Amino acid sequence: MNNFSEANQWDYLYTARRRVIACATVIEELLPLLPEDVASETLDFGLHLHPDDLKRALQEKINEASQHADVLLLGYGLCSMAVVGLHTTTAHVVIPRVDDCIAIFLGSCNAYKEQAKKEPGTYYLTKGWIEVGDSPFEEYKRLSEKFGELKAGRIIRLMLKNYTRLGFINTGQYEIERYREYARKTADKFNLRFEEIDGSPALVKKMVFGPWNEEFLVMKPGQTVKYTDFVKP
Repeated sequence: MNNFSEANQWDYLYTARRRVIACATVIEELLPLLPEDVASETLDFGLHLHPDDLKRALQEKINEASQHADVLLLGYGLCSMAVVGLHTTTAHVVIPRVDDCIAIFLGSCNAYKEQAKKEPGTYYLTKGWIEVGDSPFEEYKRLSEKFGELKAGRIIRLMLKNYTRLGFINTGQYEIERYREYARKTADKFNLRFEEIDGSPALVKKMVFGPWNEEFLVMKPGQTVKYTDFVKP
């Protein structure tokens, strides 16, 4: 699916009218890199809680954005199968070949696998996750308002029972200090070992500027995303 017959077709796609459709966490990594002529749209992070809703929202955005762009760059991975079944009629669609956005923040699937092998019990945070309120500390505050602090604490400890490390991914794309401090306080609050992990904008840069190699799924007009497309050759 990634192989075009002529190199000039790739040259055309890299410079064609492009538009980004991304999750609220991933857009934080993309915005500093986007050329002025590349528009972007952000979808609510909460859609991840309901993959079918996310699939519908993505398909609607693809249909709409295809009227204004020749290439759509999706700031998503497989994301609980939410991208499987997406289709395009007139535009090409480019999707990172990753299970979820952690690999995007770390720069590659291999980097993610290395972290998972090193310490599987890791809860990850980035600026994007902190901004959208997806952290144990924010969940604790929401539960405290509903059930009180004692019960909220028990629920969060149960949720985190298999985690030993809070990994704060520093991608170097933004001012980091207040997000680092927030992550450190979250780790202390829930007795997790804090560790700052070097992220990388490598995958995001490739998504925006190319090359779209084996790390990406490139859908031609008329094609539909299949699960097997995410199995690297």
